[in-house]
Amino acid sequence: MHYNVLFLCTGNSARSIMAEAIMNFKGRPTFTAYSAGSHPSGTVRPEAIAQLQSARLPTEGLRSKSWEEFSKPDAPQLDFVFTVCDNAAKEVCPIWPGHPLIAHWGVPDPAAVPGTPDEIERAYRSAFMMLERRIDLFLSLPLATIDKLALHQEIRNIGHQ
Repeated sequence: MHYNVLFLCTGNSARSIMAEAIMNFKGRPTFTAYSAGSHPSGTVRPEAIAQLQSARLPTEGLRSKSWEEFSKPDAPQLDFVFTVCDNAAKEVCPIWPGHPLIAHWGVPDPAAVPGTPDEIERAYRSAFMMLERRIDLFLSLPLATIDKLALHQEIRNIGHQ
């Protein structure tokens, strides 16, 4: 079985980009990950690329894009959609239509962190580690044998890890 996963955020410049890269590396060949934003910034944050490179993850082809790309007729059929915006910071999370399993995995936005270069790097590392831990837990689920309702609950629980 093969699954397509979309990570959604507002700007698609950091968190969703990192999640896409982590899932594409760790989830292959069973998963293909994508990312998009409801209001894409149009650029990937260099700090996100630096964090991915320090984790030795591929960064080729990563780009900030609109979620509209995934609502077109020729777009991949999505099995899972994860929003990674931060409700606690009053960010508005995009809503995805259709029938994929959807869960909210709120992650504080490292791009919104002011401070020294070390503090900013720490914020990106923290967001990366939170996403990596959740993706690892998701990848450990027995997707082929678990029913959809139980799976949805497990995926939502991961968002609280």
